[in-house]
Amino acid sequence: MVERAAEDRADALFHALADRTRRDILRRVLAGEFSVSALAAPYEMSFAAVQKHVAVLEKAGLLTKRRSGREQLASGDVAAVRSIASMLSELEGIWRGRIARIDDLIALDQPTEEHPTEEKE
Repeated sequence: MVERAAEDRADALFHALADRTRRDILRRVLAGEFSVSALAAPYEMSFAAVQKHVAVLEKAGLLTKRRSGREQLASGDVAAVRSIASMLSELEGIWRGRIARIDDLIALDQPTEEHPTEEKE
């Protein structure tokens, strides 16, 4: 069950990062706290569309919101971003291990001076 929860979390994180606007919003909220209306200002889309992007990031745990009067303030969660980096490092380790095994197999197949390959004429 724990493995399933971790996979669901990874799916949510990578889904949230799959969109260019959400990645831009995340960059901005990692640099500081913004109201959702301030986040929406630079985009040529409706406020409701930006709210949906913020909701996806919040659901993935990449940002948190808090109320301040009438405004909702969003800030990035650095720990969540680090967890993504950790997942990517794990995947890179698997990939590098496979490449190393391929290199080892290629080295075993290469002729050495002690055991040159025979040429057929």
